[in-house]
Amino acid sequence: MKTILNVGLIGCGNISDSYLSLAPQFCGFKIVACADLNAELAAAKAQKYGIESRSVDALLASEDIDIVVNLTIPAAHCAVSMQALEAGKHVYSEKPLVLSLEEGQKMKALSLKKGLKVGSAPDTFMGGSHQFARHLLDRGEIGEVYSGTCYVMSAGMESWHPNPDFFFKAGGGPILDLGPYYIANLIQLLGPVESVMAKTSIPRKQRKITSQPRSGEMIEVETPTTIHAILTFQNGAVITLGASWDVQAHQHSHMELYGSKGSMYLPDPNFFGGKVSLIQEGRETPVTMWNHPFGTPNQIHGELAKANYRTAGLAEMVMAIHMGRDHMCSLDRALHGVEVMTAILASGESGQTINMTTHCDRPRALDPEAAKALLAACF
Repeated sequence: MKTILNVGLIGCGNISDSYLSLAPQFCGFKIVACADLNAELAAAKAQKYGIESRSVDALLASEDIDIVVNLTIPAAHCAVSMQALEAGKHVYSEKPLVLSLEEGQKMKALSLKKGLKVGSAPDTFMGGSHQFARHLLDRGEIGEVYSGTCYVMSAGMESWHPNPDFFFKAGGGPILDLGPYYIANLIQLLGPVESVMAKTSIPRKQRKITSQPRSGEMIEVETPTTIHAILTFQNGAVITLGASWDVQAHQHSHMELYGSKGSMYLPDPNFFGGKVSLIQEGRETPVTMWNHPFGTPNQIHGELAKANYRTAGLAEMVMAIHMGRDHMCSLDRALHGVEVMTAILASGESGQTINMTTHCDRPRALDPEAAKALLAACF
């Protein structure tokens, strides 16, 4: 097997810049080509990052491509990933992996038939802060986790995204767009989900775009934008999840876990770093954060320095391919997350509790040394 696997990227929208700019810091793979239905957009990205621009069909047929990174819109994720598998390529997809359990099961069957790996974002749970929280949990610092809360709420995407329409269509909404970060982190912390129940609503049927270049245009909203869900995990923990794009301001923490010996406050799972707080016997217990490679701030967002190591999941999948083992951002974990999210939406419609039919293992922990092994500096 080749030491360096070649990657072809399909979908050259906003998120592609994160992959193309951050990939060089990791070892084991190299992005060599990109493609998009908009050939001009693909050509511009190729020129910017010094790679080749190809048509989608040409990239899928390219013998020099080992892995396809699928960055298309969510509605196209399944079709493009299935085409890549049919072409004999491993696949790493942006979240969500697919939009239905049925799509994911077909993808799993094809990947097994072809003997190919499928991975999916988010990989933010591999971040230094979230792995440190995992370390504290596994060490029993807050005891048995009984419950917790997660909140991801804002006024929506139409004020900043140049083309926000798809956020409000089927396959969008805060659960399928932002929920993957929270659910993936909960799975790596607590394990798989047993059942969900939820209430959902669409408070505004139309929303006005205020970003450029389409300021003033109206969007028809076709998916719930306010969701309140209760997730029961197989280990017994019961977690409340609030997700909304109809909230102007709030003071909820991103994530909190409550256990028999204490509580833990976790940072935004949309990012790799942030503060982890441990509260025992009614007061905060000082903790010394790990010097974790994926927790070190490396980008400026607004006025804040943030840790952004997207493509860490791809790099870990490449290592798993070489070592013949399961990978952290695996199809099974992504598919379980998809079932959780789609069940939340279905429960919101039916008012019924929905039991999960899929299962996944907790991904392995990624301590500082394991993270270092994924970086280009390892050579």
